[in-house]
Amino acid sequence: MTVTMISARIGQIQQAMAQLTATLQPPVATPSTTATSATATSATSRSAAEISAGGRTGATAGADQALFATALATAQAVGTGSAATSTTPATTSGTPVAAGTATGDDLVAAARKYLGTPYVWGGESLAEGGLDCSGLVQLAMKDLGVEVPRTARQQMTIGTEVASLAQARPGDLIVTRGGGHVMIYLGDNQVLHSPRPGQDVQIRDMFETDADITSIRRVLPTGGQDLATAGARDVVTAGSR
Repeated sequence: MTVTMISARIGQIQQAMAQLTATLQPPVATPSTTATSATATSATSRSAAEISAGGRTGATAGADQALFATALATAQAVGTGSAATSTTPATTSGTPVAAGTATGDDLVAAARKYLGTPYVWGGESLAEGGLDCSGLVQLAMKDLGVEVPRTARQQMTIGTEVASLAQARPGDLIVTRGGGHVMIYLGDNQVLHSPRPGQDVQIRDMFETDADITSIRRVLPTGGQDLATAGARDVVTAGSR
């Protein structure tokens, strides 16, 4: 066999191998549009076949699969409304209290958690070592997701006026000394308060009469009131001490 014939034969073999390689090689998939959470509609339109291992292998296929899974989860969340921001309810002694539905009974329960806490003038958190009378009210209200002013004189202006002690209900604020002291009414002629230096948050029987009381304020609805009125109550934002 001559050199020319050998060269021709090699060319034929190379051509046959090229054709065989082209036949066996998988087609390259057309690049797809990257989906983001802001374009959930286009993300869900991509089929699983576009990002599967058919024609795409290794890290590229794995990245596309992860991208598709993320986009699909986002689109499903948007479609079902599960991605919407929700408000975590406040809690009172472990019992959920949805925002805007707290009652006077809830305030009583929240305040009872602080029984035994030392009186500290100006104290408005346990981190300060104790609470004063209005700090106790403010902190218990805060536990329910309700914002009230800081001082007893300011707290004397919020909510609605209750005409007399006979009409007071649990959770009403009893203000005395011209706005110098505030207590939480518990019912049955008892109050919960932080009285003075040297004492702790405590419950005592009321000795005050209507003549001794400066104001009785109903900031939260009682159990018998329509809770829908809670959203209309006038809660003044915190002021200077």
